[in-house]
Amino acid sequence: HSVSVAGVVIDADGRVLVIQRRDNGHWEPPGGILELGETLEQGVQREVMEETGVQVTVNGLTGVYKNMNRGIVALVYRCSIAAGNPRTSSESAAVRWVAKDQIDVLMSPAYATRVHDAFSPTAASRAHDGVNLIDPS
Repeated sequence: HSVSVAGVVIDADGRVLVIQRRDNGHWEPPGGILELGETLEQGVQREVMEETGVQVTVNGLTGVYKNMNRGIVALVYRCSIAAGNPRTSSESAAVRWVAKDQIDVLMSPAYATRVHDAFSPTAASRAHDGVNLIDPS
């Protein structure tokens, strides 16, 4: 298994900061593999900064997700902007704010669910195959 972290950055208007990945063209919340020697929150802050140019405050864990095919466990956190303006990077072909109702159009179910879960008052625990959620039963 490997561990990844992601930040669902939500602005005052309820919009979400998303990236279009350069490697596969998919829209997702910014995130990536946690590095040795960093806390979970530091990993979220680093990944969001690397991919969007924005410094964030990590506000809390919103879900834990396992990609069953690849053995990746992702911890997703709700974040707010502390400083900076969104920009692209070597990892993101596009960065933009989107309304919550656009998430299902832009993202596969496995990633859209992470964003929707970030609006919930309780953390979720889910499994997926990289694209679709897997029924827990």
